[in-house]
Amino acid sequence: MIKQKTAFLFPGQGSQSVGMGRDLYDSYPEAKAVFDEVDDILHQNLSTLMFEGDIKELTQTQNAQPAIMAVSIALMRVLEARGFVLKNNATLVAGHSLGEYTALCATGALTLSETATVLRARGQAMAEAGRIEAGGMLVVLGLADELVRKIATEADCFVANDNGAGQWVLSGSLASLTVAKMRAEEMGAKRAIPLPVSGAFHSPLMKRAQEKMELILKELHFQKPNLPLVMNVTAVQEDDPQDLSNLLIRQIVSPVRWRESVLYMQSQGITRFIECGPGVVLSGLVRRILPDSEQKSVKDQATLISFLDDFQKNT
Repeated sequence: MIKQKTAFLFPGQGSQSVGMGRDLYDSYPEAKAVFDEVDDILHQNLSTLMFEGDIKELTQTQNAQPAIMAVSIALMRVLEARGFVLKNNATLVAGHSLGEYTALCATGALTLSETATVLRARGQAMAEAGRIEAGGMLVVLGLADELVRKIATEADCFVANDNGAGQWVLSGSLASLTVAKMRAEEMGAKRAIPLPVSGAFHSPLMKRAQEKMELILKELHFQKPNLPLVMNVTAVQEDDPQDLSNLLIRQIVSPVRWRESVLYMQSQGITRFIECGPGVVLSGLVRRILPDSEQKSVKDQATLISFLDDFQKNT
């Protein structure tokens, strides 16, 4: 039997929820080791915040980013300990925004310690940039590409995410997003919804965060990943360590080209997409972009057991 070509996907901010990862921590020593290491590295009891804390505190950018990453890597460590080795069973990996850092950790380009540290710094830098230059993000649903780009130009804001199937996210000043929302509704958008975020992420308003992250990322020693990543900035596969560092620097002020990334993976023969981490956001986006593809979500103990059962039956 010919195996399906598979891509592993790692979620971004917005996938967090209180209680995520608790069943993994209680059931698997490999997962517990991940959460304990992240707590130690960050000098914070992040795992307690994840398992039983306040959602507003967990959603703070500097907490959400390392927390979501920790759940994804905990899942990967449990899979690996039970025979599922990523580099032997996937062709490509990709992550949505912070998920790129998780993908780099999962493929050995960064250590868990490096990933947790840099994500805490990234979250703090982005939150600070948002305080200095107030901005936000707006989801626009159900408009054609050219209309969304026209709105961005007219309202003086920026396309931050092309998530596919008529879902776009705009970033900009609060005033520009007010105009963008009004114009989107006038043009017949199904919905135009402000997001509860602390800044205009993936736009030039994050320039201060980019400058801080450039200094940090230039100090990291990236290894060559054991699988190529389809990167947000280019929407093609990359595996050169220097290029990966430069693309992460650019990513902070550049749009996430998710639709193009998924279509590129399809062009490389990928027919199966596995989302590894809390939530099912990426699985839903892939389903809308490629309705005929297979999508699975590995997000907790139940879905992990199901995935491993299927894997062991087919090996």
